[in-house]
Amino acid sequence: MGSRTTLNALKVALACFVLAGATPLVAQQSCPDLEVLVKGGFGEARFDIELADDAGERSQGLMNRKGLARSAGMLFVFEQPGRVAFWMKNTLIPLDMIFADTAGRIVHIHQNAIPLDETPIPGGENVFAVLEINGGLSAAFGIKVGDALQHRAFSQGPAILPCAP
Repeated sequence: MGSRTTLNALKVALACFVLAGATPLVAQQSCPDLEVLVKGGFGEARFDIELADDAGERSQGLMNRKGLARSAGMLFVFEQPGRVAFWMKNTLIPLDMIFADTAGRIVHIHQNAIPLDETPIPGGENVFAVLEINGGLSAAFGIKVGDALQHRAFSQGPAILPCAP
């Protein structure tokens, strides 16, 4: 008799959950502020990131660092999408730069940017964010143009990998 009561209570709870308009758990993932998920045909890769979302943080970037953990990176987020270019002035480690639009779709990848090189590295049109990771990792993981980034920065637009509120 006790198991029937428990089963009925579970059915009622589930009905209330559905009627309340709950979102299925598999539909969206929560997005921590300091993590980026890169997802594509290769599978997925997670990076613990520092967020550079104001002019001062973006201008400093990863300058003067002697190393970067393999699973780490920096996500540069701009107020509006546009044409951006980066350089490696005072940057001591080779980096891959992954340029993305407002939906989080990767639009360009520059691999193995040369440390201390001041040559501009253009990302193309309509760039909203840039993920910098250790040089060579995008190729090692198989990250390609068209793959997607997931982070709360993309949740205000048509995110490919939406975040739960």
